[in-house]
Formats: sequence, structure tokens, C-alpha cells
Amino acid sequence: MRKLFMAILMLFGGEGICQDGIKVACVGNSITQGPGRSHPESYPMQLQEILGEEYLVKNFGVSGSTLLKSGDKPYWEEPQFEMSKNFDADILILKLGTNDTKPQNWKFHEDFKKDYIDLVETFKASMKETSQLYICFPVPIFQDNWGITSSILENEIIPILKEVAEITGVLTIDLHKEMSEKSSLFPDGIHPDKEGNRVMAEKISSHILKKHL
Repeated sequence: MRKLFMAILMLFGGEGICQDGIKVACVGNSITQGPGRSHPESYPMQLQEILGEEYLVKNFGVSGSTLLKSGDKPYWEEPQFEMSKNFDADILILKLGTNDTKPQNWKFHEDFKKDYIDLVETFKASMKETSQLYICFPVPIFQDNWGITSSILENEIIPILKEVAEITGVLTIDLHKEMSEKSSLFPDGIHPDKEGNRVMAEKISSHILKKHL
């Protein structure tokens, strides 16, 4: 039965499944997009499998995207930004910040907090009052690569995300702590493999189900 369910997900990317159920939007960069937005190994599609047919999970990840509006690939300018707002999500999982640690992006670090608050408030304005938005603390960077820098993520970005959550009143999911001792699940030191995506999906699902049981 599970294989059949996942085959349907691969074929339709989650479309056509429980359109009137609880909608979950996954917003983020390549760690959210995974091998593909409808790929069964991506964390959103594994989240769909865990949550079951009462939920509709949609992957709005964009590889390389930044939270910063002045970044080299702002999520704000991607088609998935408008698509995620129009999805009318009951739950939105926001996981951005890893690409912002690159030198060409972090030179705009003074705008990070303001831009993040702006993004949260923009999403909240597109959602129902009863909807829930979660900020994820990004998974660890086990090996600096492509300009992505662990020290900036840990010492600057995550503290800012805690401030943003307090200011905006949204919930948080600490994927950084959850994955801190799981370096073996990150083949290139930055992107989790299938098992790593499963750990992420299980952590996120535990927060969702706690609120909706």
C-alpha cells in the first residue's frame, strides 16, 4: 500500500491527493527541493508519506535561493514564492538561510533580520488566521563548501532566527540540533541524503501532529 501511495506521489507530485485536507507548504532552498520537488526522497515527499492522506504536502523549494532580497538568488523573485502564497497553506514550513552565509550574500547581513521578518509577515498575510507558520533552524553545515559557511550559520543566522520567531510570534523547529550528530547523513557536508531527509521529515511531522492530533 505504501509503495502504491508513493507511486501516486511521484506521478502527480502530491496534486490530486486530499485537496480538501490539511495543506502543508514547504518553502526553502536545495535542502527542501531535494533531488526534485516530486522526488520521493525529498523531505517534503517523505513528510507526505508520514502524515498520510489527510494532508497535502507541496514542495516549494528552490535550489540556491536566499532569504536576503539582495542575495544572488532571492526566493522573493522565484515563481515558487507566488505559488506558495497562492497555495492557501494551513501549515507553512520555512527553511531558508544556508545560502545566505555565502560571502556575496552575507555582505548584506544587516538586512537579514528585516528581510526575514518581512517574509514571515508576507506569508502570514496570505494565510488564514488559524494557519501555522514554522521557522526551521537550518541543518548543520559539516563542511564549508561553495562559500557556505558554518560559523556564520551557527553564530549569526540562528540567533537572528530566534529573534525573528519571538518578534513575529511564529513557531520554530530546531533541525540544526536534531541533525548535529548526524554528519554521516550529509555526503557533501551540506545536503542530507535520503535518510537525512527522513530524519528531517520525522522531526517536522512530530511538530505538526502534536498540534493537529
